[in-house]
Amino acid sequence: MTKYIGAHVSASGGVCNAILNAEAIGADAFALFTRNQRSWVSKPLDPNDVEAFKLLLHERGFSADHVLPHDSYLINLGSPDEETLQKSRAAFLDEMQRAQQLGLKLMNFHPGSHLNKVSEEECLDQIAREVNWALSRTEGVTAVIENTAGQGTNLGWRFEHISRIIEGVEDKSRVGVCIDTCHTLAAGYDLTTEMGYNFCFDDFDRIVGFKYLRAIHLNDSKKGAGSHVDRHESLGMGMMGKEFFTRFMRDARFDNMPIILETPDPTRWAEEIAWLRQLERS
Repeated sequence: MTKYIGAHVSASGGVCNAILNAEAIGADAFALFTRNQRSWVSKPLDPNDVEAFKLLLHERGFSADHVLPHDSYLINLGSPDEETLQKSRAAFLDEMQRAQQLGLKLMNFHPGSHLNKVSEEECLDQIAREVNWALSRTEGVTAVIENTAGQGTNLGWRFEHISRIIEGVEDKSRVGVCIDTCHTLAAGYDLTTEMGYNFCFDDFDRIVGFKYLRAIHLNDSKKGAGSHVDRHESLGMGMMGKEFFTRFMRDARFDNMPIILETPDPTRWAEEIAWLRQLERS
């Protein structure tokens, strides 16, 4: 089995720093923001930084297959508000274009929220249309839908939501899924027992399909199953249970994709990565 494990590291000071920060924690995968995630508009990537990133990525032994850029938290492709939708559309395209410039193959995004102004179905169909629009203007980058905890009016917490978005995407080769384990538990899929674990991923395979799985956000959860509260916890310190992580690390279905920690204490990342590798080997 080959698991590629890392964390969502800082790219402060330039995208190359994300590579160095990932290397420093013993990672062989990583996630990053390629722009300010709290701003609608960011200055373009410097061509020199782009070339330096590609060179350093290769030099330090990382594969573009195992890098998972994450889009801005502001973006809501399902927004019923026209102004927000226009901003979201432009920002998402910019995110996809940046990934393409950097030679990366994935772009992780949260599906969107209906804000109680349109139906779930209308919102999901709109998200699919917006993904189609961005895919038609980029090449080589897969739009990766992250499942959510189901807070507020956020969609994507049920596998059926993700399936509906994928159904509406025209180029199925460029749409994928990132499963966040904290979000999955909070959404009501009980991963804490062997039976619950098997039921959850059998459900995912039946409703969405493992062929669409591109990445994992591996997080423990401060809250229990069905809480719909998105609160990540350090591995083994939350509600997931250590047995879950052993089960996960020995599951070949999660090989050969970026497995990204978004746990709340960066000082523990190196230790968490080492622990996971120990589970995989033992």
